[in-house]
Amino acid sequence: MEKKKVIRETIEAIVVALILALTIRTFVVQAFKIPSSSMEPTLLIGDHILVNKFIYGFPVPFTDIKLAPFTKPKQWDVVVFKFPKDKSKDYIKRVVGVEGDIVEVRDKKIFVNNKEVEDKYGFHKDPITFPKENAPRDNFGPFTVPKDSIFVMGDNRDSSFDSRFWGVVQLGEIRGKAFIIYWSWDSKETWVRFERFARWIR
Repeated sequence: MEKKKVIRETIEAIVVALILALTIRTFVVQAFKIPSSSMEPTLLIGDHILVNKFIYGFPVPFTDIKLAPFTKPKQWDVVVFKFPKDKSKDYIKRVVGVEGDIVEVRDKKIFVNNKEVEDKYGFHKDPITFPKENAPRDNFGPFTVPKDSIFVMGDNRDSSFDSRFWGVVQLGEIRGKAFIIYWSWDSKETWVRFERFARWIR
């Protein structure tokens, strides 16, 4: 009898732990790994980050509906979202424009609402500037961000597949705001990047 009680209590503890873990992952915080260089130098390949899932609203499971948002995405927030062209994939980029903003790129410089912005997060490593007719990377727009949407770009401006190429992100497709690096691993050099631990994402 005592053995059955122990087994039952163990199973109950496991079930409760699983429910708590699922609840936290769904509504509170979720871990993601950076797979590409599109957000360098802010985020490196092999960085593991945590994302605040409730700041833009509590997600309703199996839908794109968000309830009781604390705030809307703001310019320069780093967000994780479902890739609009393939929602089975998650992308991470920086918000450049929000609903109603007019976004334009002129010779690698970003303009929002016809004013050049201080692009303190942008990184350029390619000296070549593409004309608009060749590619939207260095010359884009002007483009007005539609309602309930954001315009995003990778910090590695010359090597990022972002809103300049495939359009905007709907607010309902945002998983959350990235806020901290909790682990970082350089697989090429096979060493742990301890200096990146607990680094806030700005």
